[in-house]
Amino acid sequence: MTPSDADRIREQVRGRYARRLAESCCAPAAEAGGACCGEAATESNARPDPALMAKSRRVGYSDDELAQVPEGANLGMGCGNPSAFAEMKPGETVLDLGSGAGIDCFLAAAQVGEQGRVIGVDMTPEMLARARENAAKTGARNVEFRLGEIERLPVADGSVDVVISNCVVNLSPDKPSVFRESFRVLRPGGRLAISDVVARAPLPATMRNDPALRCGCVGGAITVAEVESILAEAGFADIRIRAKDESRSFIRDWQPGSKAEDYVVSATIEATRPA
Repeated sequence: MTPSDADRIREQVRGRYARRLAESCCAPAAEAGGACCGEAATESNARPDPALMAKSRRVGYSDDELAQVPEGANLGMGCGNPSAFAEMKPGETVLDLGSGAGIDCFLAAAQVGEQGRVIGVDMTPEMLARARENAAKTGARNVEFRLGEIERLPVADGSVDVVISNCVVNLSPDKPSVFRESFRVLRPGGRLAISDVVARAPLPATMRNDPALRCGCVGGAITVAEVESILAEAGFADIRIRAKDESRSFIRDWQPGSKAEDYVVSATIEATRPA
């Protein structure tokens, strides 16, 4: 892949998620007869969207977790729940790759406590603005959001205990750089715990080159063997990847008729930086 191809993919992804954010704000408001983003909000606009909540439950969030996050942090996206298996501890520093509106950052913040710290990195300015608004709503002092690309993280060497992510690494056109950067920012003994999609078999060219599938967490998926190889080359050890076959039921709804569920599956991906 050429640098220009990689830049084109990033721009497609950035545009897709900016539009997704606008849709998530305006659709519930319009249905309630209220205002969209940037206009005066009403109490009726702010109530949780049942369909969005149902999507979040399907990928692994509990009702208790969804109740913890500020309204507007949950966009009903992702393919798992990294907070459920990352085993974050009080006082740790956590980095979320592709933090979006902040749902996983806020859940992580509750686990690491006031003595801990959570950093969210996202390349979409609109997402960053929403995440910061959500942090202001909660008064969270242990969460911050930074603009940046996950292939070039704006984070210091060896400053993080845990790297989490939710269905974002597959979107990157340069996955080796993502995992090298994750390794760089982790302290010795630090760990990677992400939810993502992996390919059950190599994807046909028609799926890899489809912009909708590429931006929809399907076209950029690579096989488990490829993920393992890239992690090992980056320096990671204790690599554990568990495919979740039950995820086919919600992947089927991502791009109806594309047969995406026959090619990709959600997985938990864990690894450690050797001590």
